[in-house]
Amino acid sequence: MAKKKGRKLKAFGITVLVLLILLAIIVGAIFLFINSKLGKMQQVDLNEEDLNVSAEVAENLSKYRNIAIFGIDSREDTYSKGNRSDCIIIASMNNETKEVKLVSVYRDTYVQIEGHGLDKITHAYSYGEAPLAIKTLNTNFDLNITEFVTVNFDAVKDIVDDVGGISMNITSEEVSHIPGIKKAGTYTLTGEQALAYARIRYASGGDYKRTERMRDVLTAVVNKVKTFNVSQLNKFIDDVLPKVYTNITASDIFSMIPSATSIKITDSIGWPYETKGITLDRWYGIPITLESNVTRLHKEVFGETDYVPSETVKQISNDIIEKTGYSE
Repeated sequence: MAKKKGRKLKAFGITVLVLLILLAIIVGAIFLFINSKLGKMQQVDLNEEDLNVSAEVAENLSKYRNIAIFGIDSREDTYSKGNRSDCIIIASMNNETKEVKLVSVYRDTYVQIEGHGLDKITHAYSYGEAPLAIKTLNTNFDLNITEFVTVNFDAVKDIVDDVGGISMNITSEEVSHIPGIKKAGTYTLTGEQALAYARIRYASGGDYKRTERMRDVLTAVVNKVKTFNVSQLNKFIDDVLPKVYTNITASDIFSMIPSATSIKITDSIGWPYETKGITLDRWYGIPITLESNVTRLHKEVFGETDYVPSETVKQISNDIIEKTGYSE
């Protein structure tokens, strides 16, 4: 009887071992498959020490993963100096709740750019590519950004087409700016139409409404992708990833996949909240004031109700006031 029981236990142990080996093979195959897909991205390494994330900011924002998304005005697959970031979005994900807030930074916003003084934030990418653009965001906003994703506008068209278009409500004022649209209504926009919609500038709301449209396009794409089956997702990945320029590693993206379906975009914000235009050598959007706008950003996005901006932000804010005379 003991021998028979021992044989059963041994058989059970072998069965478990075989199942574990099969599971390891399956998991390994899935990892290799996904890794091969992610390897299609254009990757770059950044030195995090050059991005100006202070120890205090890193600690305060430790539960938030803030990723900079840049849309550049290049029409080719180039992401080098000379390309301005026409679209700047901070995707802020709460690591605990998986809620994501999108913060658009208006391209003409007057900020401090290291080595270039006070200037439009759109020029930071042109002067020093993603590293300087990220450093500018961290320095002026007290943020902890170390990751970025850059796409050019041809890629935006392809991405929308790859998801089968996106549904968008078009107002009578927007109709004339979008090819193929003749009257107001809800339409499934092609990539070309979605890009034209996102880039409308000469309409009421100006750049402020424009950045809202950009966030709407991004949100619509994310929501569409979340409904894809395996075959659709596979094709989307093959088409899109070669057009993505990022420092996010394949292993980091792989680790996020299990929670991807639970990610939800909960808010869409334009920054600065309070701004005023001025013409110096050209037109700039002046945050009124940088200090108060940063304080409100940390309160609304990160829940820091008693937030006090860093001395660096306070100094930049004072420099802007001194240069423009705009304090309110």
